[in-house]
Amino acid sequence: MTHPMYHKLQEVLDTLPNGFPATESGVELRILEWIFTPEEAELFCDLRLTFESADQIAKRTGRPLEGLEKMLFTMWDKGQIFGIDYHGFRIFRMAPWVFGIFEFQRKRMTREFAQLCKDYEVAYGRQFFETQPPLMKIVPIEEEIPSDQMSMPYEQVSAIIEAGQSFAVADCICKKEHELLDAPCTKPVEVCLSIAPVPGFFENQPMELRPIDKEEAYAILKKSEKAGLVHMTNNFAKGHYYICNCCSCCCGVLRSITEHGIRNAVSTNFFALIDAESCIDCGICQKKRCPVAAIAKTEDAYHVNPDLCIGCGLCVSTCPSRSITLKRRPESAIVEPPENEADWYRQRAAMRGVDYSRFA
Repeated sequence: MTHPMYHKLQEVLDTLPNGFPATESGVELRILEWIFTPEEAELFCDLRLTFESADQIAKRTGRPLEGLEKMLFTMWDKGQIFGIDYHGFRIFRMAPWVFGIFEFQRKRMTREFAQLCKDYEVAYGRQFFETQPPLMKIVPIEEEIPSDQMSMPYEQVSAIIEAGQSFAVADCICKKEHELLDAPCTKPVEVCLSIAPVPGFFENQPMELRPIDKEEAYAILKKSEKAGLVHMTNNFAKGHYYICNCCSCCCGVLRSITEHGIRNAVSTNFFALIDAESCIDCGICQKKRCPVAAIAKTEDAYHVNPDLCIGCGLCVSTCPSRSITLKRRPESAIVEPPENEADWYRQRAAMRGVDYSRFA
């Protein structure tokens, strides 16, 4: 019989703007049982989406302070919550399922757990990807943004990198999940970048993050572009803390587009355009570079469906005849992103009709 704390935890996670819906099969409860003990689930439900120290949590909740920080650190180590240890000062906050708990299970992921997540994918994805605003925004290959077209800082990988002072890289959890399920990806795995606005941020953390410098961060971006991986980051204007470099075979966001036809699963302000007259009919763009099947062959040339195109620029960078360009969508079609993560939470909660104020 499922412990009642897992039912409470599922309700709490589903109250958060990101969501965590219940299913008839109860697979979401088995996922929570795999990740949390009942005691950890109970403490998680007492946390907030804003960072607090153990002392602040104890005072607010009435929990004994003794042993609390140790338990919070253990939960951080197990990928159940967010944590920061900056020069010995530790603060913690709850994490949503995505982006959060799922991604933090890198070192604990097993075949059994991967299958549970796969079984939950359809139910979770339906709620997650069909609700606006999207979690992630496409960041095009920067060199392919036309110089005469205005691009905002959140549309430039260099602006996101230059805003950081600490960097780390980790293996892609989606690729790890698929490898365990006998569907390994042939593209680079260690490509998930984390970014922080202060120096030394990633030096005292228990997660599977490898601290790197700015130069290596740029090198990973270049390696990802060459391999045909899509740059994606937080869908807000300021405060980005990751750049995912995603493949179409493993990434849940890209597969929601190709496998489930959810067109607004990701935010994008650009689309590709092929010049039919100069196209040499090589097919590289369609067969090797487009991650969302947005390019089709006609009698005379290849053409891009702008409704499907995510504006990643991968087809542009490898076109031998330079027949493909990125175009900015009309202003009437562009939705400005939320200002920051807190604004994203507010907008998302409003769209879902959930009241998460007790966790704010």
